[in-house]
Amino acid sequence: MNRSAEQTEPIQISVVVPVFNEEENLPVLIPKLVKVLNPLGLPFEMIFVDDGSSDGSREILREMVSQYPSLRIIGLKENRGLSTALLAGMREARGERIVTLDSDLQNDPEDIPKLLGYLDRYDMATGWRQKRDDPWLKRISSKIANGIRNRLSGEQIHDSACTLRAFKRECIKEISPFNGMHRFLSTLVKMQGYRIIEIPVLHHQRKFGKSKYNIRNRAFRAFIDLLGVRWIKRRRIQYDIEERI
Repeated sequence: MNRSAEQTEPIQISVVVPVFNEEENLPVLIPKLVKVLNPLGLPFEMIFVDDGSSDGSREILREMVSQYPSLRIIGLKENRGLSTALLAGMREARGERIVTLDSDLQNDPEDIPKLLGYLDRYDMATGWRQKRDDPWLKRISSKIANGIRNRLSGEQIHDSACTLRAFKRECIKEISPFNGMHRFLSTLVKMQGYRIIEIPVLHHQRKFGKSKYNIRNRAFRAFIDLLGVRWIKRRRIQYDIEERI
């Protein structure tokens, strides 16, 4: 049975999926998610955020709502980018546990229960694509980017840009949103004092559609964002109260 958001039980798990021109992937992804989430035995919702798609993605989502009562659609008026789509979905989420993943089928829903299983000991479990099924140039550029990001931010995160994550709702309550934050979400959560673990996850080759991101359209912006995060991390206010009278 599809444990839908229409049930009277409080939602326990919210899955947030940003979508931009993924019309061929959606009919495959949604049944996969339901197949993985149903056995957990917890009320869940799937929030698909259409980031101003110009193909038939939103129409497909509308058609699937009647078949999958747990499916919710957030449609942005125009394309605003991955960080905005994720933020919009996370703000709408009603579950105490939030899961995020891409809509291109490169993240595997089968990893979701594994990540959720760590939330009894950690506040966030973030995916690490140890064996990426991407073109060699993309793999190399990602490795270099993670190295630079860790060096300048003082972190040791292997795959900070992996969208597949599971975390407790409170982790994101005090994060200041900005474009590009999806690359630094683990660092931003750690800065709030939450416990994070990085877990190896599956990664698949894209079968349908085209990647929306490449080296040219993200390298410079990502570097500027990195400098901003580094500044925030160094200048943040920290203190411990020793006594109250």
